[in-house]
Amino acid sequence: MYRPYQAIRGKKGSVAVLDIGTCKVACLIAEEDEEENLRIIGIGHQLAKGMRNGRVISARDLEESILSAVHAAEQMAGATVENVVVNVSGPDVTSHLLGIDLEIAGEGVREQDVADLLREGCATVQDAQRVIIHCFPVEYRLDGARGIRDPLNMYGNTLGADLNIITADAARLKNLANCVNRCHLNIAEFVASQHASAYGCLEQDEMELGTTIIDMGGSETSFALFSNGRNIFSGSIPIGGGHVTSDIAQGLTTSIASAERIKVLQGSAIAAPKDAQVMIEIPQIGEEQEGDEPNVVPRSTLIAIIRPRLEEIFEMVQQRIKASGMEGRAGRHTVITGGASQMVATRDLAARVMNKQVRIARPRLLPGLADSVSGAPFSCAIGMLHFVNNRLPEDMLVEGKRRSGGLGSRTQKMMAWLRDNF
Repeated sequence: MYRPYQAIRGKKGSVAVLDIGTCKVACLIAEEDEEENLRIIGIGHQLAKGMRNGRVISARDLEESILSAVHAAEQMAGATVENVVVNVSGPDVTSHLLGIDLEIAGEGVREQDVADLLREGCATVQDAQRVIIHCFPVEYRLDGARGIRDPLNMYGNTLGADLNIITADAARLKNLANCVNRCHLNIAEFVASQHASAYGCLEQDEMELGTTIIDMGGSETSFALFSNGRNIFSGSIPIGGGHVTSDIAQGLTTSIASAERIKVLQGSAIAAPKDAQVMIEIPQIGEEQEGDEPNVVPRSTLIAIIRPRLEEIFEMVQQRIKASGMEGRAGRHTVITGGASQMVATRDLAARVMNKQVRIARPRLLPGLADSVSGAPFSCAIGMLHFVNNRLPEDMLVEGKRRSGGLGSRTQKMMAWLRDNF
């Protein structure tokens, strides 16, 4: 079991994750039990302020939300958190797919050779405006033979790999890291939100056989394709459940708060024949006091507003997947999670639009997790714990190289600079 840091001073095997989204900030603290399995000991979540589309729009508001969530988790755990794993989201979190080859002169493949291969791949996509978040081997090659899963101790002349390198905008990460550091927290590492959600929701067989996971958040929808247990492509679109709420508020002339409540209680992705006869009361803006006469519309009108936006989300995700060239490797199975996935009939609409088998997922639970944070909106936070607890061998090599300076990671240098200056 490999963990590169301790969340709580002096407590070996402790882990803390911080899920920073548009709608909520969640902090989970866990520690190992006697069998080295993680158990939740601290939970805190707070309405998010200061974030939109994965970008900080008010540092002061975001810091307030982070401090509230972390403080609640610390109070429950009876400990002070120093280091956290933080998620990264936004439309600029991008996959770079490339092939790399390395001459090994007929020797057996060593861990150092694999690390050198990953380093060369990372160097290929390095850019002053981008930060590398992950480097995932899609598959290895040895002397042109493809489909190799683990090349260690195999002999050949040329070791190759197809890599999925995920990067994010450096300025956006610097602003996010600045806020976290000003809350007296050190960032141990960043994790792409869609990758974390996959670890939180997907079964191992789904990762192996080919699956697309779609995480429907408040201001964006992110997705990742998995095959043979590997993340082979990730991306996102800047549309989420908050846009559905905004459409309802505009279409029915009601407040955002009322639109969100109506969406949750009455919304559906697909209309039924009886919906034309079911009437819904719509509080009008400025006329929400008791005794005011609400507007009344059929439920079918509400669904006619919701469905086009959800169709747009699934169509845009499908287009991005097709453009990647990886659609065939991910198969016809899709898993949907996130807060915006909970609307009635979302699964059926996604299956129609994407022509795939679809299931709605809740995260795989850990001991000590309360019911209030065990639903789909917490897939990313829970997934980050599973990610830290179940690393691939390549993650260990990359992490080791980062800490020794071998990968020249600007992320590590940026964090050190922030600690020194704030």
